[in-house]
Amino acid sequence: MPDNAEQRGLEVPARPTMKDVAAAAGVGLKTVSRVVNGESGVSEATAARVRGAIEELGFRRNDGARLLRQGSRTSSVGLILEDLADPFYSQLSRAVEDVARSHGSLLLTGSSAEDPARERELALDFCARRVDGLIVVPTALDHGFLAPELAAGTAVVSVDRPVTGLTVDTVLTANRRGVAEGVGHLIRQGHQRIGYLGDNPAIFTAAERLAGYRQAMAHEGYEVAMSWVAMGKPEPVGIHLALDRMLSGPDPVTALMCGNNRTTVAVLRNLATRPERPALVGFDDFELADMLPVPVTVVAQDPALMGRMAAELLFRRLRGEQAQVQRLEIPTRLVPRGSGELPR
Repeated sequence: MPDNAEQRGLEVPARPTMKDVAAAAGVGLKTVSRVVNGESGVSEATAARVRGAIEELGFRRNDGARLLRQGSRTSSVGLILEDLADPFYSQLSRAVEDVARSHGSLLLTGSSAEDPARERELALDFCARRVDGLIVVPTALDHGFLAPELAAGTAVVSVDRPVTGLTVDTVLTANRRGVAEGVGHLIRQGHQRIGYLGDNPAIFTAAERLAGYRQAMAHEGYEVAMSWVAMGKPEPVGIHLALDRMLSGPDPVTALMCGNNRTTVAVLRNLATRPERPALVGFDDFELADMLPVPVTVVAQDPALMGRMAAELLFRRLRGEQAQVQRLEIPTRLVPRGSGELPR
């Protein structure tokens, strides 16, 4: 079915040009150019006539074409996230946008949906539009495809996960230490049998958080049974089966550590149908966590700070700073609310 005027056979009006403005105002093209670009040499009466024509015609300057002709920067940066609908990434994106605006730059954003092919396509599309820099939450296993763009002057910063195949500034959360702190908190409440539910271990953050769980348990001399660990996407069936294993048998777990906010929510939904009430700590906060009948204890990240620091690093590179590549790790914060303080 036709979805635009051209396909329906209707005439599509062309965008007004500076020539159209010049004709409407009765002035030369150079005069319009001076008014549009804020240059001097035009009387106020003539400038007012040109501005009136611009307003009447709805003329908009083509900044992209102008900057490319001049070989200048485009005052735009690209941000590639896993999923903009995720509250964590929406906060990160807003922080990047605020920094970009403060530098007079436009932010272009896309979601990779954890698809390496889609991530590559988005990155190269942004580069084809001549963005000055890229901030990437990596999904692909190799980002060598961005090496030519980096060599051509496009700044690149990695956030939340490191890129592979490139040496660039990186901003991460203290994933291992954060989970270890959450597990340690459960141990201090008297728990020894603590289950762990995390995301796909091929994801950098998921692997780091699992390592933090194992390190915290080993530090206390507690062995981890195979049935106590479940790694994968937080889908209802998988969560149900994992909790069946963990909460049954002669030595069921008495506490749970969840590796991300989506897993925590999925676990809470499943626990609502069960008689067992294990203590629970979630990695990463989520909306209304403090409003549940038993408020949820979390290890909170700071996505806004991550986004702000990644953006500042990017604009430092765009200013020409040649400092050594940095790898920054943002600390987490334990927020006790009730679920993580339930005794054994």
